[in-house]
Amino acid sequence: MGASGRRFAPWLPGVLIVGGVIYDISTPAAYTAAPFLAAAPLVAAPFYPLRLTALIGTLTVAASCLLAEFHGVRDWAQSATEVATVVTVALLALLINRVVRRGSRRLASARGIAEAAQRAVLPVPPARLAGLDIAARYVAAERDAAIGGDLYAVQDTPHGVRMVIGDVRGKGLGSVEVVAIIIGAFREAAEQEATLEGLTLRLERALQRERARRADIEQAEGFITAVLAEIPRGDSMLRLINRGHPAPLLLDGEGAVRQADPEMPALPLGMGDLGAWPDRVEELRFAEGVTLLLFTDGVSEARDAEGTFYDPAVQLRGRRFAGPVELLDALVADVERHTGGGTADDMALLALRRAPVAPGAEPEHVP
Repeated sequence: MGASGRRFAPWLPGVLIVGGVIYDISTPAAYTAAPFLAAAPLVAAPFYPLRLTALIGTLTVAASCLLAEFHGVRDWAQSATEVATVVTVALLALLINRVVRRGSRRLASARGIAEAAQRAVLPVPPARLAGLDIAARYVAAERDAAIGGDLYAVQDTPHGVRMVIGDVRGKGLGSVEVVAIIIGAFREAAEQEATLEGLTLRLERALQRERARRADIEQAEGFITAVLAEIPRGDSMLRLINRGHPAPLLLDGEGAVRQADPEMPALPLGMGDLGAWPDRVEELRFAEGVTLLLFTDGVSEARDAEGTFYDPAVQLRGRRFAGPVELLDALVADVERHTGGGTADDMALLALRRAPVAPGAEPEHVP
């Protein structure tokens, strides 16, 4: 139902009652308003609280009796049948209202639990960290779902600000469990490992260890495409390791967009059984005012009605954004317009901008 339909629906019971009464009065006695009156409480049931639904049901029964009296009761059996039909439907509407309200309460409870789980597993990063402006978004493909198989994390460490964004190949609770495993391993290893290569290896081992320990994690849910990034403190350098994930984008303040494609393709995390190759760290210049955009394939594989993929590098080129928050807001809106209002896959987005340092300002440091 569209927005206009949702706005009109609560008024429909009244329209049906009034329209039914007018129809019954203005037509011969052989024609009855019972279908209109019976429909009114049924329409009210999902939109109104119990008391208003009962009031509308009472009004329809009263209107049915008064209309029978108005026309003069010639056939008692027919009139009684029409009134009984309206009464029965009104009682049924009360039952439907109770069921709908109970389901709504359960849905609200489930949504609250899902949101709490998302905050626990994927906490929102601080808006500013170690001289970086940061924004993150998670857009679930399934309505009312708050978390799925995509992940992101940002952490300030003695080695600089480190981050990961990834996409678990799988669906359901199994993928959420893998997300929790990777985020937990990242939080610990990001502090301990001196190099980005070492951090990546720790995540690989965490997946292999968990797969060996738990046979219920399927092979399809045992690997993750991911990008790990590191921004050393006080250095205009960005280090990246790409494990089979969509390439990040670098956007400058003039609207230029650069795609950070890896020089050598690499297997996703969790596929070490197929072969072992040393991770290659890509080093890129990350100057003041430049924004790093990381995203999952829910963005790059979003399609329109004709099957055309959304290309963020093309769509964002030539545009300027006040900050990471505005960038992600615009990107989510762009994807929704491209797909006609929905996506087939979850989207995780992470944007970091090296904020210009004010003259005379002291550089930030790890407490």
